[in-house]
Amino acid sequence: MSTSRRGFLGGAIGAGLAPAFAEPPEPGVEPQAGFKLGVASYSFREFSRRIAIRMTKRLNVSYINIKDVHLPLNASAKDIDKARKQFKDAGLTVLGGGNISFQKDDEADIRAKFEYARAAGMPLIVCAPTAATLPKMEKYVKEFDIKIAVHNHGPEDKHFPTPQSVLAIVKNMDPRCGLCIDVGHTARTGVDVVAAIREAGPRLLDMHMKDLSDFSRNEARVPVGDGRMPVVAIFRELRKMNYQGGVMLEYEVDEDDPVPAMDRSFGYMRGVLAALET
Repeated sequence: MSTSRRGFLGGAIGAGLAPAFAEPPEPGVEPQAGFKLGVASYSFREFSRRIAIRMTKRLNVSYINIKDVHLPLNASAKDIDKARKQFKDAGLTVLGGGNISFQKDDEADIRAKFEYARAAGMPLIVCAPTAATLPKMEKYVKEFDIKIAVHNHGPEDKHFPTPQSVLAIVKNMDPRCGLCIDVGHTARTGVDVVAAIREAGPRLLDMHMKDLSDFSRNEARVPVGDGRMPVVAIFRELRKMNYQGGVMLEYEVDEDDPVPAMDRSFGYMRGVLAALET
């Protein structure tokens, strides 16, 4: 199921698909219809919002999920308006915010975070709730018409380590309550990533893309295409199910200089998608 960068590119060239990799996409345009490749701004956590926006533009993507380091949860209305303008002026579409913690079993805290998301123009909240807070969030999803995508955090997560643990609760909730499958954390639990995507179906509302050279170690993170993640099979399954959400690159290493490896990751993903369309 895994396909390395070298193996995939070699196979693509052998199949006569080399031109798909030779031509870069036009500025600001994703070459694959229907897929929203974007950035989880946590990747730029060591940088200011302005620089994070600049780095995102350098990667030639149009979609972003905003981490609160770039727009604090307690930001003033003035700063939220300023941030919205900065993202819009840069030509970026905000697909959501997060990861946002909902660990506090307090309805006032839950409401405040939905109000923040609404003010920031976030149509979706990637979130980390508990088994107690998740059911309480449904009424705010309905009130604010903001989707929630519960992020699984792997073996260390005592509430939602796997996509299946999320699905067990959200499957009976409003359709706007779903999952953000983190493929790296999912793989570390021993779960088949592609099968988890298939099982989630329409409940899959967002994705965090990454790669690992060793599924047993969280420290084994590498650029997408350099590890064991079955990237080709992941995109093939997403296309089969007509997935409409974001595929957000969350790059968690090289925090002081993440752009080169992120650019490499996007290059590989674009090549995979171009080859699948041929």
